Amino acid sequence: MIIKRFFYTLKQAFLQVFRNRTMSIASIFAITAMLLILSIFFILVINVNTAAQMIQNDYDSIEIFLEDDMTKQDAQTIVDDISVREGVDEAYYKSRETAMDEFKARWGKNAYLLDSLKENPLPNSIVIMISDLEKATSLAETAATYDGVEDVKFYKDTVDKLLDATRFIQLAAIVIMVFLIIVSVVVVSNTIKLTVFNRSNEISIMKYIGATNWFIRGPFLAEGIIIGIISAGISVGVSAAMYRKIVEVIGDQVFSVLSMPMVPVNFLVYNFTWIFLALGISIGACGSIISMRKFLDA
Repeated sequence: MIIKRFFYTLKQAFLQVFRNRTMSIASIFAITAMLLILSIFFILVINVNTAAQMIQNDYDSIEIFLEDDMTKQDAQTIVDDISVREGVDEAYYKSRETAMDEFKARWGKNAYLLDSLKENPLPNSIVIMISDLEKATSLAETAATYDGVEDVKFYKDTVDKLLDATRFIQLAAIVIMVFLIIVSVVVVSNTIKLTVFNRSNEISIMKYIGATNWFIRGPFLAEGIIIGIISAGISVGVSAAMYRKIVEVIGDQVFSVLSMPMVPVNFLVYNFTWIFLALGISIGACGSIISMRKFLDA
C-alpha cells in the first residue's frame, strides 16, 4: 500500500510539472540562477580560505633572506644571536638548494617546470620559528637590522587582510543567498499555487470522499522537490564546467604567482552536489508547503 501510494504521488508530481511546464521552467531557472550565483561565492570563499590557511601555516615563522655574498659562517652568527631572543623557539640556516627542494615539493606534479631554470634563483635564508606570536613583529624588525640581510618575509599583514577579505565575502554570500532563497521559494510557491488552482475541483472531490490532507499534499510536495532536484543538477553541471574552465585558464598563473594551487575541481564538484541538492530540495519543499498551507488549510 505504501509503495503504491508512493508511485502514485510520484506520477502525479511529474504530471503536474509537465502540465504547468511554463511555470515549472520559470521555477527551475530561478533556483538554478540562485545556485549559480551562490556557487561563485563558494568558489571565492573556498579558494581564499585555502590561500589564507597556507599562509597561516607559515605565520609561526619568519624567514630572513640573505645576500648572495654572505657566508654560511656569518649566517650562523646571526642564527646563534637570534636563537636566544625572547619569543624564538628555534632558528636554523636554510640553503638555496634546500629551499628549491621544498619549492618543488610544494609544486607537486608541476615541479618539472622548475627544471628549465638555468640557475637556482632562490637565496640562502635563516628560518625563525616563533614560540610567542606577540613577539613576532619585533623579531621581524630586529631581523631586518642584521648586516647581509636582503629581505624579511613575515605574513602577518597579509594574513590579516586575507581573513578580512574572507569574512567580507562570507557575509556578502550569506546576504545574497538569503535574498535569492526567498525569491526562489516565492517563485516555486506560485508554481504550486497554479497547480492547486487548476486542480481545485479535483481536490474538493478527494476531500469529500475522505482523502487525507497528506494524501492530497503528497504530489504537490513531490512536485516542488522534483523542481529543486532538477535545478540542483543543472547548477552542479554548469558550475563544474565553469570552474574547470577557470582552472584551465588561470590555474597555472595563480600557482606560478602565489605558489599555491586552486581547489581541485573534483573536490568542489563533490561538495557542490550535496550542498545544491540540499538547497534545491529545501527550496522546492518550502515553496510547496507555503502554497499548501494557504490553499489546503494545512
